[in-house]
Amino acid sequence: MKTISDTEVRFGELAGPLVHGSVLFDWQLVSTQEVAAAFDYSFEELLDDDGIPYAPVVVETSVHRYPALGDRITVSTVPIDVGRSSVELLYEIIDGDGERLATARMTHVTISSTGAALALPERVQSAFAEACVDRDPEVGPATGTNEGAHLPSYSTSVPIRSPYVEGANLAYFEEYPRFAGIALEEYLIECGTSLGELAEEKQPYRIRDWKWEFRSPVRFQTELHVECTVVSVDRETIRVAHELTSGGKTNISGITEYGCFDRTGAAVPFDDEMIAPFEP
Repeated sequence: MKTISDTEVRFGELAGPLVHGSVLFDWQLVSTQEVAAAFDYSFEELLDDDGIPYAPVVVETSVHRYPALGDRITVSTVPIDVGRSSVELLYEIIDGDGERLATARMTHVTISSTGAALALPERVQSAFAEACVDRDPEVGPATGTNEGAHLPSYSTSVPIRSPYVEGANLAYFEEYPRFAGIALEEYLIECGTSLGELAEEKQPYRIRDWKWEFRSPVRFQTELHVECTVVSVDRETIRVAHELTSGGKTNISGITEYGCFDRTGAAVPFDDEMIAPFEP
């Protein structure tokens, strides 16, 4: 189903000449709510019961081209797998010419006020099962590492305050990659690298391929620690392992690949000075 139809990219969605990475999450959230309403298991109903609706537990995404100002985007969303308490949705962001801009797979679980996963009502599970399509696209990061290389690590801590909190009084899932981006930018500053000077004709360090697994929610007024370990570097990709923890417990772990894009959103190689802070 088309969950967002022919919508033009707006100025407020940009970071420089291209959309901010968090906008991709916004479009997915809008789409998830449209699917939830279409299958008669809405966010409103679950929030009224103090549930955390459609919490993402596994997110895999690949950006093929970053949307830019003037692009018109459509998001198509379909279920591709359903379990007793989970549903996996496939999101495809397409531009006005039919070019695929991004593909995402997200497994969602609704969590009760006690923290347990809620079983889908039988009618909802049956409806999702009947609507599932036979699609299995490969998305997300690769698994390679620069074995034996002494690649850098960096970290930061973020207090979870109200601007980061969603309707269920937890940190909003789109904020986690943003927190990883803050850690990355702080590391670049420590290395004496000016992102402002680099980001002129090229747009470096944009999230491109990622797989994040959500183990437990991050609650309001906690301190979130973001640990980042560079695992491989080349002219096309900076691959970083992330672990986000609070209270001594891992909340999220994953792999993120950062790419470089030109002002039209097409992927291009990093310049030497862009990858220098990440090399052995």
